[in-house]
Amino acid sequence: MANYETLDVHNQKMEENSFEENLKELEEIVLKLENGEVPLDEAINEFHKAMVLVKSCDDKLNDAKDSIAKLVKDNENIIDFNVEE
Repeated sequence: MANYETLDVHNQKMEENSFEENLKELEEIVLKLENGEVPLDEAINEFHKAMVLVKSCDDKLNDAKDSIAKLVKDNENIIDFNVEE
């Protein structure tokens, strides 16, 4: 299994990547895990990376939502911007 230092470097890279880059990597991990031919240790490592990618994508989406809400509010067109989940 990968050591924690390697995972930390990978996590930092995910934060620096664009939403689209992280989403693509997440999709690749999902395909690899769905294939079912990944050894257990590697599957656990890939699952961990996937969870970090999900959080990074979610954070980036929330930041975008907040930015749009602020822009709209600053223009006094709409005060609240809600996304239904």
